Amino acid sequence: MTLFGYWRSSASYRVRIALALKGIDVNHVTVNLRDGLQKDAEHLLRNPQGFVPVLVIEDGTQLTQSMAILDYLDRKFPNPALLPEDPIFRSKLLAASLVIATDIHPIQNLSVLKYIRAEHGQDDGGVKNWAQHWISNGFTALEKTAQQYETPFLMTEVPSLFECCLIPQVYNARRFDVDMDQFPKLSAIDAACQEHSSFIAALPEHQADAP
Repeated sequence: MTLFGYWRSSASYRVRIALALKGIDVNHVTVNLRDGLQKDAEHLLRNPQGFVPVLVIEDGTQLTQSMAILDYLDRKFPNPALLPEDPIFRSKLLAASLVIATDIHPIQNLSVLKYIRAEHGQDDGGVKNWAQHWISNGFTALEKTAQQYETPFLMTEVPSLFECCLIPQVYNARRFDVDMDQFPKLSAIDAACQEHSSFIAALPEHQADAP
């Protein structure tokens, strides 16, 4: 399999974590978002949206959207599972994961930040305030959820889909100077993940295309 991604893409980071947790080796191909290569004709054939990641599986099928890729990986390679079998438990973990993947991440993604800078005249400070607001808004809700559990990871003793989503978002939060002291439980989960070999391997700074 081949993963087309970018070292600092949160969505690519999610998939890298899942691949590492499941012990799956893939070829990594860089699509440099800063240089706009995601909009090249060649990449648009892989994903008409011009986004990363794209996972090309053995038969040549091209899978897009990180959450769909994670679902594929969990069904194709079920051990260790990213989501539990119990339907209620599964639904709660998925809901928490989607707070990040569908509510927080899209509105502080690179393409959105470029748009509000170019079309709405926001300077660096305005862009940072925008990102801080939406990350903090989502993290406030997730912190309340996480405070309900005593487990080292959200609801679980081992990393799950939630941590695949959370850790890249915490990485972004720190880039935008979000005060993580507001979120002690999320910070504790992040700290636990930073000791885990799969999360270490998936770190942006450890990727071949990192500067």
